[in-house]
Amino acid sequence: MQKLIDKANILMEALPYIRRFYQKTIVIKYGGHAMVDRELKKDFAMDITLMNYIGLNTVVVHGGGPQIEKVLKKMGKSSKYIEGLRVTDEESMEIVEMVLVGKVNKEIVSLINQQGGKAVGLSGKDGNLITAKKLRLSSSSYKSSPRKLKDIGQVGEVASVNPNVIKTLDRSKFIPVIAPVGLGENGETYNINADTVAGKIASALKAEKLILLTDTEGVLDNKRALISSMNERKAKTLIKKGQISGGMIPKVNCCLQALKEGVAKTHIIDGRIRHAILLEIFTDVGIGTQITG
Repeated sequence: MQKLIDKANILMEALPYIRRFYQKTIVIKYGGHAMVDRELKKDFAMDITLMNYIGLNTVVVHGGGPQIEKVLKKMGKSSKYIEGLRVTDEESMEIVEMVLVGKVNKEIVSLINQQGGKAVGLSGKDGNLITAKKLRLSSSSYKSSPRKLKDIGQVGEVASVNPNVIKTLDRSKFIPVIAPVGLGENGETYNINADTVAGKIASALKAEKLILLTDTEGVLDNKRALISSMNERKAKTLIKKGQISGGMIPKVNCCLQALKEGVAKTHIIDGRIRHAILLEIFTDVGIGTQITG
């Protein structure tokens, strides 16, 4: 009997959060280990379906780096990276789009629908959702020398987001699942960082939450302990001190930019934990790092 009571208490703990986030928009960037582990993929699909059933407007933006790498190798193409970004020529871009839109996106949609959800797959090219422009990296060997532009091919950044197609799907209780591919003004296709796309979509929708799934616990301090919550000032201080470093810097900056553009709260959580999204949203403690303005 006590086990049944404990289950009821868990539901009661979730009730205030269900009430608070009812009909609010939650944007989730889906990536990392959660996208390759069979059980975690099923758990993710169940979480998204549950959130949809209890009245949250959930939007999923996904990555697909490992899947792209696997197909490129099969086709005899090696990957070159500059500042962590894959150099993407025209032929590689066709493969990237094929994997992200034709394979990964459809698999996620299928998993959610198998759990009773109503997912619809999109790329940024659908309904002019994402207008992109070429990402230009600049660098110099010495501070006194002029900065030189680096051409990394068809890698883009978000120029604008047209959220109308997402809002239309939300009104009909569909779950948009979005591949991070955008369309240039001259019809070019661009591969865009999924974190960036998720942040810009969350901003365009004025989302209640932006959640980034990662393969770490969240943001850690210099003693490797989880920082459960921090504001913009603390985040910038930790970056300056080097306590936030490497691949976590762009994720934190993505969150800070989304906050400036109207997102209420942002989260970086460990996607390796089963039902991580539910634990972060519907429990008193949460499991990752919450970043606020």
